[in-house]
Amino acid sequence: MPPRATLLPGTLDVLVLKAVSLGHLHGYGVLLRIEQITRGALVVEQGALYPALYRLEQQGLLATAWGVSDNNRRAKFYRLTPSGRRRLEAQRASWQRLSDAMSAALDTRPGEV
Repeated sequence: MPPRATLLPGTLDVLVLKAVSLGHLHGYGVLLRIEQITRGALVVEQGALYPALYRLEQQGLLATAWGVSDNNRRAKFYRLTPSGRRRLEAQRASWQRLSDAMSAALDTRPGEV
């Protein structure tokens, strides 16, 4: 198991959007998908996840529908709206720029500046 990382402010929403972009999921499924796509490095607590799902739904980034989960329980399933897809792409691009900049800075050696 890889070492665990700490969620930075602003990362949970984009992780939720990414997880849901990979297929319609119920809340607990979103939590598991985030752990899966981060290869176990990020674990989201339910107490943080459900307010984020609610917030993203209220912002019009997620749509919901009631259905039945794999264990035969009634569950709310989430999917991205067109606005959610646009926000995810904007966030992905922004995080990529930040990641590239941080990598460049951290890889700089003495004499290269």
